[in-house]
Amino acid sequence: MKKIVLDGSALKLHVLKTFLTNDVAIELSDKSRQGLVEVRTFIDRKLQDGGTYYGINTGFGRLARERISHDDLLTLQHNIVVSHAAGVGEPFSSTTSRLIMLLRANCLAAGYSGISPETLDLLLSLLNHHITPIIPSKGSVSASGDLAPLAHIALSLLGKGTCRFQEKIVSTSEALKACNLRPVTLKPKEGLALVNGTQATLAVAVQALITAEHLSTIADIAGALSLEADRASLTPFDPRLQALRPQPGQLQTAENILRFTADSSIMKGHAHCSRVQDPYSFRCIPQVHGAVKDALDHVRKVVEAELGSITDNPILFPDTDEIISGGNFHAEPLGFAMDFLSIAFTKLGAMSERRVAILLNPLDDELPSRFLTPAPGLNSGYMIPHVTMSALVSENKSLSYPASVDSIPTSGNQEDHVSMGLIAAKKAMTILENVERIFAIELLAACQAIDLQQEKQRPGKVTGAVYDYIRQHVPFAEKDREFGVDMAMVLHLMQTGRILDCSEAHRLHHRHPLF
Repeated sequence: MKKIVLDGSALKLHVLKTFLTNDVAIELSDKSRQGLVEVRTFIDRKLQDGGTYYGINTGFGRLARERISHDDLLTLQHNIVVSHAAGVGEPFSSTTSRLIMLLRANCLAAGYSGISPETLDLLLSLLNHHITPIIPSKGSVSASGDLAPLAHIALSLLGKGTCRFQEKIVSTSEALKACNLRPVTLKPKEGLALVNGTQATLAVAVQALITAEHLSTIADIAGALSLEADRASLTPFDPRLQALRPQPGQLQTAENILRFTADSSIMKGHAHCSRVQDPYSFRCIPQVHGAVKDALDHVRKVVEAELGSITDNPILFPDTDEIISGGNFHAEPLGFAMDFLSIAFTKLGAMSERRVAILLNPLDDELPSRFLTPAPGLNSGYMIPHVTMSALVSENKSLSYPASVDSIPTSGNQEDHVSMGLIAAKKAMTILENVERIFAIELLAACQAIDLQQEKQRPGKVTGAVYDYIRQHVPFAEKDREFGVDMAMVLHLMQTGRILDCSEAHRLHHRHPLF
């Protein structure tokens, strides 16, 4: 079994991909364990000096002015967990919930939050025994952290709430008993440490980033197949043009398209056609797909920085004998990044829809029929799959309005400007799921259009491999059938990575000679 050892340093994306796709054992490093012991000693010492410390011997939020007696300090930490576990709506998936738990555990392992080794050990035991708290997905404004979602995790450490365990939803107390685990009694600062952080937003952002990076390449594959299906020109992808506007994503996209279509007999046979210019949805693929890649690079930098960040409050500095209150729990960086991702992929899906619209109703006589069917009229062909695309594109437009431009005061105006980061991240995931389906339809439409070309010619080395793989699972549509089944199949091929594998297999061996 693979193993991840947490020490509070940044978790790399490839490690998180392994966690999301494998059964992985989670451990705490010896150095982190020793650090947690030391910070608990520091907290005990500070409590004895008679000072006032936010969230340790005071109330929370606007109630920070309320000093809590020494006898009630444990009750204070218990109360913050049970009172903050107030999320609503559909719960996160087990995968997302486990990722939230891992990310929060790693942040706590850094030793700035005041968690005890015993409490963190129980959190890791939940992960290792696949006891997954039910975490409602709504209720966070992502400042002061993702309070409600994280509180539902903390609730499980008290033996409360419900969880997924052995493919059933059971009480957490029942699951703990089955695994010989005991609930903890939270020490001063521990309840606040458990609920105060950006890890729910970050977990969804990580999944969005992984999905988006996969879809960015799928977009180029689908665009390349559509270029061949429409017999469009490769002239706009000339590296001399790209060099005059050296945006990194644009350069990469043009390179991808030429590499994917290398040795295409379709393109060679169409090199001297009478068409002067293609529509923007074909001609401007480098500029639009490239801008999405550049946006994705920014999102990646924000997410990677957050993976190594301490995002709770207050933060403990035993070395300098300080407890410092700040605002690292504010998820604005993630909110902005997720909204940027939403805007970028909304545009990417919209361009895909335009290419399919042209394949269904060609601007010239290159394709012999309308709606990609040999017998239009009797058959509707891809008319309604395109309508589905249009609905998804329109939904994405409505979802791409930035969540992070909103704010609403909470906690009696103490927390008066919030990020809405989790809302932004969840919207981004919905948009990406829609874009996946949009590209599945474009891939189907492009393969159908290639089959309908009057001159039967071969696609490029990469596009040809993708075409062949799709045709192994989805045959040419001679007449109308349940296209929803075809769409679901291609979506499955995309999500399993098989279509992307077709392009990767040719990356080194069929690089376009112009690059």
